[in-house]
Amino acid sequence: MTTIYATHPRYTEHDLESHPEHAGRIRAIWRMLDQLGLSERMQRAVPEPVTDEQILYVHTPEYLELLHKSAALTHTVRFDPDTYCNPVSFEIAKLSAGGVVSAVNAVLTGQADNGLAAVRPPGHHAVPGRAMGFCLLGNVAIGARQAQRVHGVERVLIVDIDVHHGNGTEAIFYDDPSVYFISMHQSVSAFGTPFYPGTGAIGDTGVGKGVGTTLNIPLPPGHGDASYRALYERVIAPAARRFQPELILVSAGFDAHWVDPLAGMRLSLSGYAYLTSALKDLAVELCGGRVVFVVEGGYNLDALSYGVANIARILLGDEAADPLGAPDDGLREPDAEPLIARLRDLHGLGD
Repeated sequence: MTTIYATHPRYTEHDLESHPEHAGRIRAIWRMLDQLGLSERMQRAVPEPVTDEQILYVHTPEYLELLHKSAALTHTVRFDPDTYCNPVSFEIAKLSAGGVVSAVNAVLTGQADNGLAAVRPPGHHAVPGRAMGFCLLGNVAIGARQAQRVHGVERVLIVDIDVHHGNGTEAIFYDDPSVYFISMHQSVSAFGTPFYPGTGAIGDTGVGKGVGTTLNIPLPPGHGDASYRALYERVIAPAARRFQPELILVSAGFDAHWVDPLAGMRLSLSGYAYLTSALKDLAVELCGGRVVFVVEGGYNLDALSYGVANIARILLGDEAADPLGAPDDGLREPDAEPLIARLRDLHGLGD
């Protein structure tokens, strides 16, 4: 089993020390993969920056022009309250998207069986016309278009397991029946207010020819391993089998872990490992094993680095580990059954 590992040493140059999405995140991932001997067992890819043409697969010319102008900055600025940009951030964002492209190329040309793109800045919030939510370019979206336009892939499945809705990825493909987008995400905060970015309603299923190829799974806080497993088995897997993808891309955020400071879900590393193994097995079943996992969020460095290490282990055929364990507060998960029933009815997944 050959796993392509795409990352780049320059990912640390996009940095703002006080920000949750700082360079220490990728350093923690690199350190863990090296310490566990996983880096040396994967086939290394050093990404090239994506081109303007590849960016325009998913973003507007006006936004691309703005990003080019950012190279003239003399200091760090904010595109919005959450998303920063320094004079080299656009270069690094192009290398981040390039990491996904390099992994997709390797898997689709048979150079590797599967892939891990350990990239930053993340990408799933970047909408066609602007940066958003720590994200500058739609990394996974660019990778999906690369698969279609360069390799002739007709159907791509994107599964987003970051705790935040992948609104950028959704917006890019909302009217496109050739890309099936599935997102499991926290829907409200602990106070009942909309959770960032406030999108991803259960009834948002696509428009035009894309109706039915967006599947949103909005979850209130407190759901964990049991709920995610049931949702995978009874909603995600049946939807994927019906779609019959030729490639699976996974937006892998580790901010649904119970220790993450920015969210309120209760996944453990074991729960994440189940999803990783299940999605790997689904790719073997449906598309010759062609799956690429792409790092998105995750703001507790232990959960993030152990979680990415488990992706590498599973792709290489090893067992996962969970040194952080399950939450020990004795709380019971909310009942996921009503949501599962509603999703199965809405998307025609009934028996």
